[in-house]
Amino acid sequence: MDLLNTIGIGAVSCYALLSTAYKSMQTLYARPTDLSSASEDFVFHAPLPSVDVIVPCYNEDPGTFSECLASIANQDYAGKLRVYVVDDGSANREKLAPVHDAYARDPRFNFILLRENVGKRKAQIAAIRRSSGDLVLNVDSDSTLASDVVTKLALKMQNPEIGAAMGQLTASNRNDTWLTRLIDMEYWLACNEERAAQARFGAVMCCCGPCAMYRRSALLLLLDQYESQFFWGKPSDFGEDRHLTILMLKAGFRTEYVPDAIAATVVPDRMGPYLRQQLRWARSTFRDTFLALRLLPGLDRYITLDVVGQNLGPLLLAFAVLAGVAQVALTATVPLWTIMMIAAMTMIRCSVAAFRARQLRFLAFSLHTPINLFFLLPLKAYALCTLTNSDWLSRSAPQNVTGAGGEGVFVPCPTCGSSATGASGNATTLRRLSLARDSATVAPAGVCSDD
Repeated sequence: MDLLNTIGIGAVSCYALLSTAYKSMQTLYARPTDLSSASEDFVFHAPLPSVDVIVPCYNEDPGTFSECLASIANQDYAGKLRVYVVDDGSANREKLAPVHDAYARDPRFNFILLRENVGKRKAQIAAIRRSSGDLVLNVDSDSTLASDVVTKLALKMQNPEIGAAMGQLTASNRNDTWLTRLIDMEYWLACNEERAAQARFGAVMCCCGPCAMYRRSALLLLLDQYESQFFWGKPSDFGEDRHLTILMLKAGFRTEYVPDAIAATVVPDRMGPYLRQQLRWARSTFRDTFLALRLLPGLDRYITLDVVGQNLGPLLLAFAVLAGVAQVALTATVPLWTIMMIAAMTMIRCSVAAFRARQLRFLAFSLHTPINLFFLLPLKAYALCTLTNSDWLSRSAPQNVTGAGGEGVFVPCPTCGSSATGASGNATTLRRLSLARDSATVAPAGVCSDD
């Protein structure tokens, strides 16, 4: 059984070498530079670009949804701002109606009611095709934005070479459970190490869905490709943020990260939902990595190291863990070298993160290591074996929603005339349903077709 020990030592040693090279370079390039903050380095050139905020919503909690729209309404952006809220056939639309009504008289807000659930990607596209702003900001319905997010992202987008930019993500429910605390730290590392280092070379590989801004002129060039993604002949409709980012890079645009544009999003507070989310993300990552491989020769060599480190590293670690488990099961001996190497790598990474973030809580991120070893690595292996599966896992089956005639209804904000001033919330709802039946703003069937 020396073979198992040799395999384990070899795999974990290769993992340690690769991880040391990758993480060292990542930490070096992730350090803030004079250009890291858009607000400090640029001023707007008149006229200010117009911004359309797209908010797809599906069965969202009304309270969370209300906080999301409030954070958008309270943006301090001095330019033209329009908001397109897309209800993607929510089964709880009656519960969401009061939230719609609260913003029905805001001239910036427009509502698109889809009769059936068509998926986040098609919901976004339904709004993008109706909007006309210079910049498009995608926001998840469970996310809240700091008041200066639009301003800071729009400042970064002044460079015409930039096709997309993302802000920094945090967990809005960080204090709920031990898992949400770990995920919040995971987000910090993903943003301020991985994305920050990639942004040094204008090649952020995934502008995350909760808060990502795109240049409309670039977006329109890619919209058909974005809408009709296939993998091995089957439609692929999740991982929309990563796929759209890769398409931007493929088209020759830069993708950037703005660390001081802060967005908070709700994260899973239990292991079941968290693992389902990670499975979906793993499939998306593997699928788009194949597409990204063609881009690597034209990008900085660090980006190649980044892609290799993120994909080969877990494979080497999995071999080491499998060999160690087999060694314990078959020989009743402990793979000390493997355990010591993994522990050392964990403590070094957590210590560096605690130093960079100036927060001792990152030392507790070492608790993420057993989750990674015994849950996430097997999950990634399963994802690799089931790449053609496009189930959302966290979504319920599509349901028809009554009350919205046609395939979809576009409801622009009503004018705030004197007769509308005294209207009650119920009256606003009735007027919107009347628009759904009588106005000529019914969306074309092609916009809302099923996958």
